[in-house]
Formats: sequence, structure tokens, C-alpha cells
Amino acid sequence: MTETLVQSVIDALSGSFGKEAIVFIISMIPILELRGALLVAGPILGVPVSTAIPLCIIGNIIPVPFILLLITPIFNWMKGTKVFRPLVTKLETKAMSKSDKIEKYEFWGLVLFVGIPLPGTGAWTGSLIAALLGIKFKKAFPAVVIGICMATVIMWFVSYVLLGGVQLIG
Repeated sequence: MTETLVQSVIDALSGSFGKEAIVFIISMIPILELRGALLVAGPILGVPVSTAIPLCIIGNIIPVPFILLLITPIFNWMKGTKVFRPLVTKLETKAMSKSDKIEKYEFWGLVLFVGIPLPGTGAWTGSLIAALLGIKFKKAFPAVVIGICMATVIMWFVSYVLLGGVQLIG
């Protein structure tokens, strides 16, 4: 599913945007985020790592403050409508099913949740869980940013070293 989504995004954007813009946009998309963007940047699009990493980090960070600050009031409003209530309930249930470690360890739990690239983790879901748990912005935002940086190192290694064939030693 993720591969199809990535290819669809690349196909949709490649006629109108350059490789760097595609990497940036992918890094902002839920599910794909920085992880998918770095996988696309190196092995698929050939964007240099020195360009890809800042684009991916900034692109992945941009949605975080909006999620942390606005998702709860938006969800509350949506739950008041017949049309969106089932969707919000499903999203909340899915996010909260992954919240046990974050709830228990708060800051470091959030860092690890965002930073370890496993399916269903990342900045979007981590920020959603933090907002639903009522973790204050001043604690949640730095935790998510540190997690994004941690995921960057892991995904750089996977994308540019393992898959891209970049040598660590000159």
C-alpha cells in the first residue's frame, strides 16, 4: 500500500515539481512522512543527502504544531456532526491503541514512538496521541522534533547507505 501511495504521489507531482519539491511534499504526508521521503529521495530520485535531509526534516515538522494545537478542537467540532463522528472516533481509537508507552513515559515515550520507524508510528500519529493525551505543547513539540531527528538518522542509513550504496568511509 505504501509503495503504491509513494508511486502515485511521484507520478502526480513529477510533471509539475522538481525532485526536491516532491521529497519535501512527501515528508508532509501522513503515513509516508520523512521515512517515505528519504526512501524516495535517495534510491529513487537521486537527491543528494545534503539536500534531502533538511527538506525532509522541515517538511515533517511543519504539520506538527498544527496537529498539537488544533486537532483537539477540530475533532471536537467534527464529533458534533453526524457525517464526521464515525471517522473521528475511528482515528481516535486507532491512535489511542498505540498510546500506552507514550502515556507511561510521556516525553521519552513520544521521542521513541516518533523516532523508531515502524508502521503506524511517526510525527503525525505521535502528535495526534500527544494532543489526545493532553500533553502540553512545550513538552510534546520538542519530543516530536527529537524523534524526527532520530528517525532521520535511521532512515538516512537505510536509504542512502544500505539501499543507495553510499560508503561510510571514503
